[in-house]
Amino acid sequence: MQLDPQGVAPEDLSHAGAVVDKAIEYMLGQDIAPISVASALLGGALGMLARSLDDRGVAQVLRNALASVESGELAEMRGPSAAGPANL
Repeated sequence: MQLDPQGVAPEDLSHAGAVVDKAIEYMLGQDIAPISVASALLGGALGMLARSLDDRGVAQVLRNALASVESGELAEMRGPSAAGPANL
């Protein structure tokens, strides 16, 4: 999967996201702990990245993810009470 020249995600990204959301919903419904679900998804994602990109590409994806965490984007997903320096 590659971004187009303008940096827009491919059309199938939305579909893939919906499939992952359903898989998460299913696993949580099976009483799999959220940290186990997340760890399994992260491991699978890293494996897919390793098969799709060279090490520099994988590192860039991980840097982008870290930047999202550090900028507070993930805290915003949890709601207004989670955003802020106390949770960094």
